[in-house]
Amino acid sequence: MTGAVAVTGLGVVASCGVGAEAFWQGLLAQPADGDRRVPDWDPAPWYDSPKDARRADPFTQYAIAAAAMALDEAGELGADPDRIGVMIGTGIGGISTNEQQIVVRHEKGDRRVSPFLIPMMMPNAASAAVSMRHGFQGPCETTVTACAAGTHAIGNAVNTIRSGRCDVMIAGGSEAPFTPTSLAGFGNMTALSTSGRSMPFDTERDGFVMGEGAAVLVLESLERATARGAAILGLVLGSASTADAHHITAPAPGGSGAIRCMELALGDAGIAVDDVGHINAHGTSTPLNDMAEAHAIAKVFGTSPGPVITSTKGVTGHALGAAGALEAAAVLLSIRHRQVPPTQGLVNVDPEMPTLDLVMGEPREWEPAAALSNSFGFGGHNGTLVIAPAP
Repeated sequence: MTGAVAVTGLGVVASCGVGAEAFWQGLLAQPADGDRRVPDWDPAPWYDSPKDARRADPFTQYAIAAAAMALDEAGELGADPDRIGVMIGTGIGGISTNEQQIVVRHEKGDRRVSPFLIPMMMPNAASAAVSMRHGFQGPCETTVTACAAGTHAIGNAVNTIRSGRCDVMIAGGSEAPFTPTSLAGFGNMTALSTSGRSMPFDTERDGFVMGEGAAVLVLESLERATARGAAILGLVLGSASTADAHHITAPAPGGSGAIRCMELALGDAGIAVDDVGHINAHGTSTPLNDMAEAHAIAKVFGTSPGPVITSTKGVTGHALGAAGALEAAAVLLSIRHRQVPPTQGLVNVDPEMPTLDLVMGEPREWEPAAALSNSFGFGGHNGTLVIAPAP
């Protein structure tokens, strides 16, 4: 399946900034240690009333806000609502509402559980809310593939346009995972950093720092976007999805599933390894993941000099199902600003890794070219997007 799909709108809610340009400036700044939460979040600007906002879990609120920003940038779509779809990925959906209502039931009994619990906690709540808010009646679906969900949602949306089913897709990922039980679970499985520092590819990395947020893209065919005079932020040339079929949390040895995913994505995009100038790595700051991804990149691209590589999780932390969408947004902004942000937190590259061109310290100027955005999730889910500048 071939055919470039244009990105004509971009919205972001992240710990380092709300709005695309604030997010970009945040990626260039040194973050504080600790969890990466969206500071002073107020959903009011994106809701008709406080009651409507209260009836949405934070992960839905983030998606509503990011979608509104993206649609505002895209302008008048001029498409049949039946041919506009929504696909927003998430890892754990409305876990905040779920946990709160479990406590309510335990302390106050069954009758006090909110009747809005189910529509607030269900993982498809964000996609459903965006479609209802804007009257989009095309496919409305949710991808739940752990930390690859945002990437898979965008890839699935691209293929929905390529197939001819829809003219426009609203796609991305959203996550709001900060609950006491969630943090305890990730901590007890030793996935979280005990130092509170996100240090992708660093010799002292000791786990990921939890993040949250959302990113949403407006996607349409390049021909359609050009015909309506839309400003094109970039192109999604291709994507791929594979499974390690190895372990519930650990990546396959040597990154074999990631290797195949990147190769398939390049094939889907119709480009060669030498055409790729940049990789936004999954780079979670966990010992096994970073090592496997480094070996996978070296296997696909070699090491001299290879693409310019960064992990923006040094700033954003790991936003689980929203991570891939946030990183796709970072690639699009790298194209816009002709810079690759540094891997914040990376000081001493792990000497056991193959030599890669990792951006450290300061942003790197680059001539925008095709770029990969990688996501790898618990359960062995692998996802890769190929993103390129507009023609």
